[in-house]
Amino acid sequence: MSKLVPVPSRGMIPERDIGEHPVLETHHLGIDFGGLVALDEFNLIIGKTEISGLIGPNGAGKTTVFNLLTNVYQPTRGTIMLGKKDTSGMTTSQVCRAGMARTFQNIRLFKDMTVIENVLVGLHYKMKYHIPGTVMRLPGYWRGERIAREKALNMLSIFNMADISDIKAGALPYGAQRRLEIVRALATDPIILLLDEPAAGMNPSETAELMENIVKIRDTYQIAILLIEHDMKLVMSICEGIAVLNYGRIIAKGTPEEISQNPVVIEAYLGKKEA
Repeated sequence: MSKLVPVPSRGMIPERDIGEHPVLETHHLGIDFGGLVALDEFNLIIGKTEISGLIGPNGAGKTTVFNLLTNVYQPTRGTIMLGKKDTSGMTTSQVCRAGMARTFQNIRLFKDMTVIENVLVGLHYKMKYHIPGTVMRLPGYWRGERIAREKALNMLSIFNMADISDIKAGALPYGAQRRLEIVRALATDPIILLLDEPAAGMNPSETAELMENIVKIRDTYQIAILLIEHDMKLVMSICEGIAVLNYGRIIAKGTPEEISQNPVVIEAYLGKKEA
């Protein structure tokens, strides 16, 4: 795990990513719903290959952050830079094409499709087809299908799922469905992967395997990962930088060690002792 070092734009990134453009930066990001300020002054920077965590009590605004980053919500104020691109005005699909992929708290697979078909959905925009060739099933069409299938199987093998590629997604155990959703997100070829509570519902052995796989994804694809997670063992074990959100504002940022010892964070989670 690389140590965090400061960079000019108000944040810290892993030392190994110095010299590379940050994969994600938010500046004064905020959103209001009517008269309610749901998120305010959210400033974050993530290095090119950083595994970063976003934690906080229930209702702190963590999923709202993900919805803003992926343009499900349009911010009331502030800027989101994905690499060197300002994502303002983009649609959710355009943000995905620009390099940001995500999973959800509630699994959103195509459950009547097979495992490999779910991954192929993620690969579809990379596949080059021409209408005549597709309708007539010309050699170019079959070549593209073969290449896509080989890539999908290779990605599934990371999670040891290649041998169940023809099983319907809805028939998989819960933990396997979680893994499949991550593979499908990876299939879009992101530069940053957003994981919304990836360990939710997993048993300890599945969570331990997930931790290994998240690090493997970062090392294999050389991408950044930002995760929301309530499992503090997972967060503290694999995240290099952590931001803590409470009532829509960041109350602390730092390394796992710094966050675990921060009295403001402890108070947000456990409450303030009475005098």
